[in-house]
Amino acid sequence: MQDGRFYSPTKGPLTFDQLVEDLLAFMAEEPDGSYRLIVGSDSHTRTELCFVTAIIVHRRGKGARFYYRKRRQHRIRSLRQRIFYEAAMSLTTAERLAQSLASSGTTGLDVEIHLDIGERGETRELIRDVVGMIVGSGFHAEIKPNSYGASKVADRYTK
Repeated sequence: MQDGRFYSPTKGPLTFDQLVEDLLAFMAEEPDGSYRLIVGSDSHTRTELCFVTAIIVHRRGKGARFYYRKRRQHRIRSLRQRIFYEAAMSLTTAERLAQSLASSGTTGLDVEIHLDIGERGETRELIRDVVGMIVGSGFHAEIKPNSYGASKVADRYTK
């Protein structure tokens, strides 16, 4: 959604507060379940750049629910700048999610940030810097091939 709202394939367009309510309701369905909260971003270039940020709540062994938001922007010339922009979008979203969960009294859930970088390809030179930015901000970072939040979920909606 270009207007800043998130979209849920099951619930449709949601404000951020509605997203958090839905995420908490999903977790309340099985309060003894084990959960992972994941934020990942990806981008794709056509005539303009399409950035997608996804939030995934994964109930280990029992499925997941996800939400995504699209933003369009004019081209960014450098791959480095684009990767850092993706990481910054994920970081901003993860911080907002962590704050919302804390103010709702939900504790013990760490938010992971999945990055669209890996040991293979042009992005391997950026791993240390981008992961350092995420870890330095207090979040756990995953890179490819373990970063499905960015490389699978967010990527799917950039096209």
